[in-house]
Amino acid sequence: MLEIKNIVKQYALHRALDDVSLLIPEGKIFGLLGPNGAGKTSLIRIINQITAPDSGVIYFNNEILTPQHIEQIGYLPEERGLYKKMKVGEQMIYLAQLKGLSKQESKKRLSYWFEKLDITNWWDKKVEDLSKGMQQKVQFVATVLHDPKLIILDEPFSGFDPVNAQIIQDEILELNKNGATIIYSTHRMETVEELCDNIALINKSKKILDGSVKDIKKQYTTHTYTVDYKTYSSIADNNLFHILDNKQGVDAESQLKIKLNDGVTLNQAISYMLDKLDILQIQEIIPSIHDIFIEKVTTNLSEHE
Repeated sequence: MLEIKNIVKQYALHRALDDVSLLIPEGKIFGLLGPNGAGKTSLIRIINQITAPDSGVIYFNNEILTPQHIEQIGYLPEERGLYKKMKVGEQMIYLAQLKGLSKQESKKRLSYWFEKLDITNWWDKKVEDLSKGMQQKVQFVATVLHDPKLIILDEPFSGFDPVNAQIIQDEILELNKNGATIIYSTHRMETVEELCDNIALINKSKKILDGSVKDIKKQYTTHTYTVDYKTYSSIADNNLFHILDNKQGVDAESQLKIKLNDGVTLNQAISYMLDKLDILQIQEIIPSIHDIFIEKVTTNLSEHE
């Protein structure tokens, strides 16, 4: 859907993006991650043609990105952009017409979305009379109303309570299921694993990690396991694994935390333990995207010191 090649963006003395390249697969949810000031918003603004790169090129469905592609993109910015004095309904029609919809088609689609999100009684309310979360719902509708092929969401859950955040998350998943490609920029790592197929991590204007969530988590696996067991005999470090922790539980049920030595398989470790432990359960400790994010950003920071 989107191929970003060697993008550079400089603001006076600050380089916001430094030779950033990304491939965003069609029909996937792509997580664009990074700490504040990393360059995420600068890249999003370039994709939306709000600003232009100093060098590099972006392809949209194998065509060089041009203003004609804007009607195929829906953008929910982190900084909300509704006109506070306008009524919700007339503002939604206006924004829909900017995306190429007729007034009649705009009303038809708005009716569908307002009923779906249970906001039909907001039509004649002024935006300034809505709470932050209510305004966010309205702007989400404006983002997706024209059925864009590419949807860019910058912190879409900001201002929502947990119930409405779940409603919008479900809508995002349904839009993706129906074919939309979604770029999801966030600091909320807990939602990344729920939503994203692929991610990229930008820090200090450079891409420092990208790939599928599954492959990245596999890459950062530490071959560490928890073993719930009942003891037959004592167990200690050996040439197969190192014991990181050994919690003695009640009723002789305990938990062992082990890290396999290089080249050792889990089957080998299990074979060794079977003579010594009554094994109840074994589970691999897989790093979360949050853990990987912290590790990569921290490592990247120390490399620049």
